[in-house]
Amino acid sequence: MSTPERRRQQGADDRADSTAILRRPGWPEAQRVAEALRTETIGGAVLLAAALAALLWANSPWRDSYAALRDLEVGVDWGHLRLSLGHWAADGLLAIFFFVAGLELKREFLVGELRNPAKAAVPVVAAAFGVIAPALVFVAVILALGGSPEELRGWAIPTATDIAFALAVLAVIGSALPTALRSFLLTLAVVDDLIAITIIAIFYTQSLALTPLLLALLPLGAFAALAQRRMTQWWLLVPLALATWGLVHASGIHATVAGVLLGLAVPVRPRASVPAASRLSADTDVAHRFEHLLRPLSAGVAVPVFAFFASGVTVVGGGLGAAFASPVTIAVVAALVLGKVIGVFGSTFVLAKFTRAQLDDALSWVDVFGLALLTGIGFTVSLLVGELSFGAGSAQDDHVKVAVLAGSLLAALLGGAVLRVRNAAWRELAEVEASDVDLDGVPDVYQEETRGRADG
Repeated sequence: MSTPERRRQQGADDRADSTAILRRPGWPEAQRVAEALRTETIGGAVLLAAALAALLWANSPWRDSYAALRDLEVGVDWGHLRLSLGHWAADGLLAIFFFVAGLELKREFLVGELRNPAKAAVPVVAAAFGVIAPALVFVAVILALGGSPEELRGWAIPTATDIAFALAVLAVIGSALPTALRSFLLTLAVVDDLIAITIIAIFYTQSLALTPLLLALLPLGAFAALAQRRMTQWWLLVPLALATWGLVHASGIHATVAGVLLGLAVPVRPRASVPAASRLSADTDVAHRFEHLLRPLSAGVAVPVFAFFASGVTVVGGGLGAAFASPVTIAVVAALVLGKVIGVFGSTFVLAKFTRAQLDDALSWVDVFGLALLTGIGFTVSLLVGELSFGAGSAQDDHVKVAVLAGSLLAALLGGAVLRVRNAAWRELAEVEASDVDLDGVPDVYQEETRGRADG
């Protein structure tokens, strides 16, 4: 019996134990991860292309035209809605990204794999320490290098994982890695996105206007009421969503918070009945329907456009040397590469050693270490927090862009190297499971696991 087959057999019993860390998810969760993987992988490729295009343009003889396009103001004066194209991408398009994140989070905790507290504990704790440890590393490096108090404002820059880039790296490495690793990465990234947007709302709100914030509750409540009653016509929900976004933006809180709130307002559980005007049945998973509709828009349009306007930093003419002479650059790179590993891998290892949670026998700690390295790929939210910390277009913001690109690239190379070695060991097992499918299209390994839990 080969090593992967032996580990499969050894892990069969442990998968029924809810305390197993990174155990194989159920078949519905595996399908959801596969769907997200396809979309986010394509989005990651588009995101990379957009970032490269911005870098090339910003370092070409036509760099002034890039800056002019990014800073071109459009909109109306009411509610501070006359913004540059760069700000529209950061405040407007990223709200779609966080709306999808809110949908994912609610589905996972109410009807998904994480509805069981024992299963939710590990990725939530790993995400929390994956935020805390990079922040501490950032602060420690700034202080060690004699940085200024102003530079400490960037402590939250390296805290979030870019799921599109991370899953794209996994796809490039190979498809034989366990679904449990992908599911864990997806869940962890969603949770730390939520933590990141909470940090933005609390620590990066410079002034707060209570009147528009309270008024935002009206369209938000109407949106939630209609969605709960399965009244999902776009001409009803879109104006309410835009009104919520505009009022939250006018309040001084970053407008992407509105995206999360709207996502959390969408129902995932069935109702006893729905109005006759509803186009959906009472048992429809509205959150999954919205996620399926909006994930391609988020991954393929919203995030790449933001990346295009956010990553165009000029490094020719001494810009690169100046960036790496800055304590902020060194701190961000160290926090992404070292801080994320310390937080994610360290917390998972401690949970396995000092609680009832145990690593699934079908996995190795090397798998977890490689995954922890990939969580150091920070891009979308890191660039956003950099702008909020130091101001878009400032010298420090440019240094942050260089640091995020360098740190993410280094984390991707290191994590990819580790997991590529592990991928070869998993390929044989993947081939066995791919051929072990019943006529109903569900792999036997998932059905055997379900039967084992029912017998237990």
